[in-house]
Amino acid sequence: MLKKLFQSFRSPLRKPQQHVRTTPEVLSSSQHSLQRTQFSRYAVSIVERLQNAGYQAYLVGGCVRDMMLGITPKDFDVATSATPEQVRAEFRNARIIGRRFKLVHIHFGREIIEVATFRANHPQDDEDEDSNQSSRNESGRILRDNVYGTLEEDAQRRDFTINALYYDPVTERVLDFANGVHDIRNRLIRLIGDPQQRYKEDPVRMLRAVRFAAKLDFGIEKHSATPIRPLAPMLRDIPAARLFEEVLKLFLNGYAEPTFEMLVDLELFEPLFPASSKALEYNPTYTHTLISEALANTDLRVKQNKPVTPAFLFAALLWPALPARVLRLQERGMPPIPAMQEAAHELIAEQCQRIAIPKRFTMPIREIWDMQERLPRRSGKRADLLLDNPRFRAGYDFLLLRETAGEETDGLGDWWTDYQDANESGRRDMIRDLGSKSETGQGPRKRRRSGGSKRKRAGADASE
Repeated sequence: MLKKLFQSFRSPLRKPQQHVRTTPEVLSSSQHSLQRTQFSRYAVSIVERLQNAGYQAYLVGGCVRDMMLGITPKDFDVATSATPEQVRAEFRNARIIGRRFKLVHIHFGREIIEVATFRANHPQDDEDEDSNQSSRNESGRILRDNVYGTLEEDAQRRDFTINALYYDPVTERVLDFANGVHDIRNRLIRLIGDPQQRYKEDPVRMLRAVRFAAKLDFGIEKHSATPIRPLAPMLRDIPAARLFEEVLKLFLNGYAEPTFEMLVDLELFEPLFPASSKALEYNPTYTHTLISEALANTDLRVKQNKPVTPAFLFAALLWPALPARVLRLQERGMPPIPAMQEAAHELIAEQCQRIAIPKRFTMPIREIWDMQERLPRRSGKRADLLLDNPRFRAGYDFLLLRETAGEETDGLGDWWTDYQDANESGRRDMIRDLGSKSETGQGPRKRRRSGGSKRKRAGADASE
């Protein structure tokens, strides 16, 4: 997979395209495969109504790109010359959202079509007319994006060539300002304009390049890939709340495993997960295997339309950095469970400085980790109490994940698998066997299970 994604890195250098064309290449219906009936009828009706009112309007971006690739779009976006207030005047079911840059959401039952007014790039030295402050910071990152523009300017400010495609369902023409159709056919992610400048304007574009490459199975064009490693530290300046949303997009789109590989390769993983990145250095095989297995299970659940919670995902991404911290606290005399709790608190607090994980997820993360210390403690009534714990299933799945990554747990995963399947009498026998083991040093009787059966259980309820 990665070989294909990065095959373009080794291709001969081409001079990067600095600007989009002011006059687009126009593809007639005979030159492309799109049909208006493929698109949301609500989105098409919005375009028609705005055009009838005298405005320019097109279906734009991801929905056009995905349709050209035979992918069903998740959203249908419209770009128009009408201002948000003019759009709202045309549609009673429209709602203006946003402050610095307004968008319009038009509601059709549960379906929402987003309508954006054409935007223009900020000049390098411009100042925000409302606050008399620059719209860029010292490194060139855009702080505000609130300038309306023309269709041509809107195409130029888009990030990738494959997203600068405008489809008119009335005439069934495609307007291509940046050779986007060419890059779709050649399966390339290419930035519009100078890549270094565009990444400095918004470092999150580096994450978007990875996300699109993994999702679409595209390569990243060499000029667009080359600046990423040296500019990766700029992600540390992105607000932590925004990075949380971006990380969810990276890892919950069904292509988390190849995304992780690319993030590591392009040195983007460290600015997002610094502690886990260090674990990849000092314990590479275990860390890489555990995270990859967790992400593969996540991808499978997404493809099966099963729920996935960010809590389990973040628990897996951060876990490899936790054991060393727990061990250090235990060496100072702290008991195992308090050591786990203290190390977990410290690690999550540090991580939230980079990615603002909400409390509704950090609490389950800590509970899943806490289970890893409690699951070995099964004597007396503890096993039944753990089984009744609402976080047991996620903790059990996480235990199996650890074992898959190579952790030695003295058969703990098999024991809990058997205990769940056993009847009341069988469970009492298993608890007695544990007592015998502690008295004689002999292991308990085990019913052997295949690794495949255990793996099947491991991903079953990771969303809980």
